Amino acid sequence: MKLFVCDHCGNTVYFENAVCERCRHQLGYLPDRNALVSLVESGGHWSSPVFPGEAYLFCENARHGACNWLVPANPGGDVYCAACRHNDTIPALADPSNLLRWQIIERAKKRLFYSLLRLHLPLRTRTEDPAHGLSFRFLADMPIEPVPVMTGHDSGIITIALAEADDAERESRRTAMGEPYRTLLGHFRHEIGHHYWDLLVANTSALERFRALFGDETADYAQSLATYYATGAPLGWPQTHISAYASAHPWEDFAETFAHYLHITDTVEMAAAFGVRARPKTADESLAVGVDFDPYTTPDMQTVVDNWIPLASMLNNLNRAMGHPDAYPFILTPQVIEKLGFVHDLVHGQMT
Repeated sequence: MKLFVCDHCGNTVYFENAVCERCRHQLGYLPDRNALVSLVESGGHWSSPVFPGEAYLFCENARHGACNWLVPANPGGDVYCAACRHNDTIPALADPSNLLRWQIIERAKKRLFYSLLRLHLPLRTRTEDPAHGLSFRFLADMPIEPVPVMTGHDSGIITIALAEADDAERESRRTAMGEPYRTLLGHFRHEIGHHYWDLLVANTSALERFRALFGDETADYAQSLATYYATGAPLGWPQTHISAYASAHPWEDFAETFAHYLHITDTVEMAAAFGVRARPKTADESLAVGVDFDPYTTPDMQTVVDNWIPLASMLNNLNRAMGHPDAYPFILTPQVIEKLGFVHDLVHGQMT
């Protein structure tokens, strides 16, 4: 994620901002330009002094406080933005708790789409691609339903349990499942990994290299998960997998790796936006970092990793100083880095 600047007053503004806190100008995000712009209302639409002659409307979900993205003010055009047009089901918004949780979910989803758009990954809707188009279902648990909503993916349809937007509930689930890390954005990034496995790996020339790194995906998925939940991860998994859950099945390994690729890339971009430089007084050069490149466009994953490892160490120790858990409680071994390199090559079309 990058930092943005209010083009009216020069104040630093952030991705989720709908109003500049200094000059109070209305702000809107233009996904095709990766720009957060100040706006002037005129004639029932909005315009930006940065892009004169263009007229915009806010995404329809802005009226629910769930979106600050813009769409072209074209007669008969899509009223939903590039991210919200993928929504299939949202909760009943007459319930204030549903509305609040959905707003939180939408903020995480927009950060996901920021990365997908920056990487120029395919984003077709179910209308455009009925078999594998991307859509989201945000579902609330029903009081009379004995089985809670499960977050997951099925042929481009991603379901997110609305309860995951509740911090206490999500922490309870994280503890119950013995996970070191559980966030809404992490859910989105993991499930989208399954989607892009279907689009970019299955039945493609990348499949052979995938199997060499991740394993044979034809292994029975249901049985693999049952074995994982019954016996846990195998001994030595930290050397070969980014998380314990990644060891359950090659599909989960890829989805976990894909999620971490997005975690790392987006955080390194934010570090570059802040001009992060660190040279520890211990004189340990392995912990020195100076992020001055765009990780979304660099052709070399190793460059990203070389900057990420010391940056993660700094983030973790800053968190510890505040009494918080590590921001990134994971280890990048050579085998994990190789898998991250696979994802990097895949999304950049460099697979051979």
